Amino acid sequence: MKWDRELDIKGDVCPFTFVKSKLVLEQMQVGQVLRVIVDYEPSAQNVPKSMKEEGQEVLAVNQIGEREWEIIVRKLR
Repeated sequence: MKWDRELDIKGDVCPFTFVKSKLVLEQMQVGQVLRVIVDYEPSAQNVPKSMKEEGQEVLAVNQIGEREWEIIVRKLR
């Protein structure tokens, strides 16, 4: 999958993972895709949930390592 920006926020925990992801997404154009990398399991669940509540499209949530997840989000607004 192709993305326009990547945000590696390993080491951060909720709610900072969502806040940082949202701030980067706000700088992006509608239709662009953001890949967020987290290593805190609750963030792998909470960031996608919060993004959907904000009206964004969550394309994928994948475990990419023993304790790493990628969250792929398309900006819709």
